[in-house]
Amino acid sequence: MKTVLITGCSSGFGLATAQYFLDRDWNVIATRRTPRADLLPPSDRLRVLALDVTDADSIGRLVAAAGPVDVLVNNAGIGMLGALEGTTMATAREIFETNTLGTMAMVQAVLPQFRQRRAGVIVNVTSSVTLKSLPLLAVYTASKAAVNAFTESLALELEPFNVRVSLVLPGRAPETSFGDNAKSRIQIPEAYAELAQNVFAAWGQSSEVTRSVDVAEAVWRAANDPSAPMRIAAGADAVALAPALNP
Repeated sequence: MKTVLITGCSSGFGLATAQYFLDRDWNVIATRRTPRADLLPPSDRLRVLALDVTDADSIGRLVAAAGPVDVLVNNAGIGMLGALEGTTMATAREIFETNTLGTMAMVQAVLPQFRQRRAGVIVNVTSSVTLKSLPLLAVYTASKAAVNAFTESLALELEPFNVRVSLVLPGRAPETSFGDNAKSRIQIPEAYAELAQNVFAAWGQSSEVTRSVDVAEAVWRAANDPSAPMRIAAGADAVALAPALNP
């Protein structure tokens, strides 16, 4: 029975992915900053553990408690919406600490066991905003695009050790709490108010969106199908942006 470790399981994509793997008889280690056992149905194949991907000690404790894993899913992330001109460097650093450096730190923490066993899969969840540039998302997009580039280079490093690395790129997911998560980091100067109104109106008219289950299915494919492409778009809107990614 295989084990998957998933970061950012408090809601949305991470929670859905944890349930998806549980339903298919995997051992699941679901992590979040403050563990809550009631988020998923009780199971002897489920462990809910604490993790802050920006804290090296937290990562060390998690890896020690988790033991051997077969698949790492880096899903933990935070959102941010705002014009660059009005974005504080403190906010920009917060975004990169979680979305980019947190992903790198988690990969680094599990790599020794993957390399020694010459087996393992790493799935990094980024975003379809890296496929099509959008206004008011420059910092967030940069944090996710950096993970894309990091992942593609990492894959070359790990190929000699039979460790696979994949990317899942979800689209916009109104059903999740991601938008609420980003509200505290909205930084839009008055000069950009009209642009922001137009952007929000366009989003409201969009009929194609991503569901949490779309992401769970894409992560499952990345974890289990060696022939899957390195980049997998997840969700109708993401697939529409890059249909060639999902042959």
